Amino acid sequence: MHALPLDFLRGLRIKNAVETHMHRSVLGLLQAGFSVGLVLLIASCGEDARFSGNTQYLGGVYGGAPAGPPRDTVSYWDGDNAGGSPSIKISLGEQRAYFYKGGVLVGVSQLSTGREGLNTPLGHFKITQKDKDHASSIFGDYVDSAGNVVVPNVDATKDPRPPGTHFRGTPMPYFMRIVSGTGLHAGYLPGYPASHGCIRMPEFMAENFFKSVSVGTPVTITN
Repeated sequence: MHALPLDFLRGLRIKNAVETHMHRSVLGLLQAGFSVGLVLLIASCGEDARFSGNTQYLGGVYGGAPAGPPRDTVSYWDGDNAGGSPSIKISLGEQRAYFYKGGVLVGVSQLSTGREGLNTPLGHFKITQKDKDHASSIFGDYVDSAGNVVVPNVDATKDPRPPGTHFRGTPMPYFMRIVSGTGLHAGYLPGYPASHGCIRMPEFMAENFFKSVSVGTPVTITN
């Protein structure tokens, strides 16, 4: 048997080394891709940042909301000259409120209703109270005697009050109560359900609804 030429053996070793390096490189890329995918999967199973403590949305008009709410291209009002009995229909799935006079649709408003665990109730209700300058008796801030916020975004029924502070409720302008602590009012709309159960509206729509309803106006809330 003839010995293989030296150049041929050297070339074979080089070829094997190149193939081994390529195999290891591909394997490394696959492992890295798997690791990144695993991290993304774990992150996607975590808490929705919209509902984390860093982006807590209270029931009122301020609520520590970040800048840049979605542009409102839905809300309109055409009910000033319309007659007939008022009624309101609210769709939680659509995040819309529909205002009728005499059964004729005269206004539509974008909404932000209760988030998961603090859901807005479903059913048939009536306006039981109107308060243009309402403030929450539960959600707000602990402030000092000069009005400076000491502890923001508190629940007065649960969060201890630091000495020397008092509770200041979150403003809920044009409040229209329907049941217990739930009502329609002006507030921040981030583009998804984010309240403690109330029905937030743009301020100009809350004002129009407020001036057009009376105690006893029917309100229907559906999914």
